[in-house]
Amino acid sequence: MRCPFCGNVDTQVKDSRPAEDNVAIRRRRFCPACGGRFTTYERVQLRDLVVVKSSGRREDFDRDKLARSIRIAMQKRPVEPDRIEQMISGIVRRLESTGETDIPSKMIGEIVMEALSRIDNVAYVRFASVYKNFQDAGDFDKFVSELRPGPASD
Repeated sequence: MRCPFCGNVDTQVKDSRPAEDNVAIRRRRFCPACGGRFTTYERVQLRDLVVVKSSGRREDFDRDKLARSIRIAMQKRPVEPDRIEQMISGIVRRLESTGETDIPSKMIGEIVMEALSRIDNVAYVRFASVYKNFQDAGDFDKFVSELRPGPASD
């Protein structure tokens, strides 16, 4: 593994342990050349996924890009980082288990929204505002009103 600090390719593993509910291995590494320490994660990848954008453009699926967008939505929310990682891993496993290598971006967005709605409503609304391209406060109001339960009926 190449050192992110000096580029040395001869780094040493100092510690390995299961992570993300035993679906990944966390490795602490040390670079003898510069003394830098860093962490890597090893995960099973069932197949190479390609995201098909609504414009038709295709790009390789990037787990880190998915994680960044979810973490932005979850910023300053009372949800444990491990819970967020489990959700991200679950989303990736669900995408890989579709049996398809070409995944429409719309499907990814819907799966993320479904997962966020189960964990945190504020993060769900934040993500939806970007995903659904809200233009003004009325878009928020309409979306949030659909989340609220209707009046109780007798």
